[in-house]
Amino acid sequence: MIIQPTSFAALTWIGAAAGADSMGWRMGDVLSAHTLGFTEQGLLVLKIGALTVEAEAPGTQLPSQFQVRVLSLGAQPQLELIGAQATVNANVNQALCERLPRQNGYASLLATVTALAQWPVLRQLPPYVRTALALLEHSMSNPEEVATGEGLREAIERSGLFLESQLAQATGDNAELGQDDWKGALLRLLSALEDQPALRDGSGNDVAPPLQSRGMTPQGRFVLPAELAESNKAADFLPRLRNDVQAALARLEVAQLQARNVPAWMVEIPVQDEHGADVLQVRLEQHANDAEQDQHWTLGFALDLPSLGPVQGELVLRGLRLSVRLWALLSNTVALLEGQFGDLRERLAASGLSLDQLSCQTGLPQAGNSRSAVFLKATA
Repeated sequence: MIIQPTSFAALTWIGAAAGADSMGWRMGDVLSAHTLGFTEQGLLVLKIGALTVEAEAPGTQLPSQFQVRVLSLGAQPQLELIGAQATVNANVNQALCERLPRQNGYASLLATVTALAQWPVLRQLPPYVRTALALLEHSMSNPEEVATGEGLREAIERSGLFLESQLAQATGDNAELGQDDWKGALLRLLSALEDQPALRDGSGNDVAPPLQSRGMTPQGRFVLPAELAESNKAADFLPRLRNDVQAALARLEVAQLQARNVPAWMVEIPVQDEHGADVLQVRLEQHANDAEQDQHWTLGFALDLPSLGPVQGELVLRGLRLSVRLWALLSNTVALLEGQFGDLRERLAASGLSLDQLSCQTGLPQAGNSRSAVFLKATA
């Protein structure tokens, strides 16, 4: 990885702007460096040797301390990072090792939150826990929002996958940033539950695998254990709620850690209506341009609704030509979806898109093996 400083910070040695060679750097020198933060313009601020410099941020997060080798001199020298990528990979693998055993799908958490919201037991909870639960529900999307392009884009942005990136890019006083974010809401709820004991229910067979390790798999609603479903004591729910929040946070952080090594974005979006909450999985991939088409996008989705059962879909857009393939586990759902094909064709024609394929099959596609090398290293 190469870092090319764009300028020397204003408050460094006198004469620094004259160039690195005048400050004693020589080609091949190995220097100690560490990160100081970012400027308002988004430039990375580094302390290299005795100099403070600004540089374009690399695509990979740098460790707090590392070494660089001087490749070229001048007003904008080139510096090669030594061993930084190995350090970053080791840190990522360690973080995955810590989170993979704790992660689980959102279904259990959504079932617990829905039960608390509907039952009188909610009034027994401390006010700060009720507030955190309300913020968590507020961070969920609704079916009407994700049914539009703009609403789906906003739901993806606040899915928690990009929270740290949005915070790092924020400028000025923006106290409301992250208020609607799913991960931000999970962190607030976990903080409110910090005094509650942890619970490990040992239900390993029910753990949903990380997205990148098995691909999209529709997640149905979770049924609470009978002892909880019949309970009227808030104290019975709080340990499970804390455990569910920790598992959901671990799952989201695994997705964030794995996103740096895969060609596609895979996002899980909680969607809530008056009857409960479901999980919408979305996979978005932009393919390399080829000689025949200007654009090539693939959008996949998976969900499991009580009224439809498990459903998956894949939309492939090449220029203005669209192919749509749907799968449903239940035959009556296939018939229901095919009954909407006429309206869908009319809407696509009105939008200027040409439909190459539109089909719906009974059954679900075989889950792809998208297990990454990082996942294998972390679980070996």
